[in-house]
Amino acid sequence: MNFSDSITVLAPATVANVVCGFDVLGFALSEPNDTMHLRLTEQPGVTIINEDDYNLPTEPTRNVAGAALLALLRAVPEPVGIEVRISKAIKPGSGIGSSAASAAGAVVGANRLLGERFSKAELVEFAMYGEEVASGVRHADNIAPGIYGGVTLIRSTTPLPDIVPLSAPPLFVTVVHPQIEIKTSDARQILKQEVPLKDAIRQWGNVAGLVAGLLQSDYDLIGRSLEDVIIEPVRSILIPGFAQVKERSREAGALGGGISGSGPSLFMLSREEATAKAVEAVMQEVYTDLGLEHHTYLTTINQQGCQIY
Repeated sequence: MNFSDSITVLAPATVANVVCGFDVLGFALSEPNDTMHLRLTEQPGVTIINEDDYNLPTEPTRNVAGAALLALLRAVPEPVGIEVRISKAIKPGSGIGSSAASAAGAVVGANRLLGERFSKAELVEFAMYGEEVASGVRHADNIAPGIYGGVTLIRSTTPLPDIVPLSAPPLFVTVVHPQIEIKTSDARQILKQEVPLKDAIRQWGNVAGLVAGLLQSDYDLIGRSLEDVIIEPVRSILIPGFAQVKERSREAGALGGGISGSGPSLFMLSREEATAKAVEAVMQEVYTDLGLEHHTYLTTINQQGCQIY
């Protein structure tokens, strides 16, 4: 084992749920990305070093990257040490997969250092331990696109994740992150535990329609299917300006969109870059009028996922 080996990983932000696909759909963004530097060490175990100002835990069991790496190392027969230095550009609590980027980037990087021993599905399994630290739930809708790239469908997470990569037509993504924080664990606690059958049927139709629209490059079907009758009505009350952004983005020509993950970030999909820019202007105007600090991203779907240099 060469202890001088080190690599750099760019770990992408992700959009989970994609409106109607709670916990089963997600896609990777071309930007922003976290930067992670990993190297093998002679001392077995995991060492976390933060190179940003977010003051995240460095104890591996309490750090999402650390928990993911510990899960991976449990599957390695020989003692291994890994040091990871993390510089986060994806703000924790933003709703665009900050915790998933750390977990996915860590296991993808470690796998490369160890000679690509594990499949992508196994890497998703390891990285979900990091998501459990962040939210209390081992979900994969941010992890999977971060590792596979593109748009992913999570058919199941047990016994091993069953991940289905989906093709998609060219799409522009506009994201606004109002500078408030919503913890994923809190956003899950307010969800209803029982769903009326008529709502479930409508949601199933939208998920199927969205998948079909992506596979068939049917932009109209994509737009019609970006509807959530179960999660969004509850979570949207936590996000100032939600209704205005959604309505005015549609008026500006967006196909549709909604809450990214558990929020507070909102995303909109557009067929043309000019439309995406108009949507960005709408988002900025809404939050400027509300007097709420915000950041916007105009980007595309990242087809590679985590990238190693």
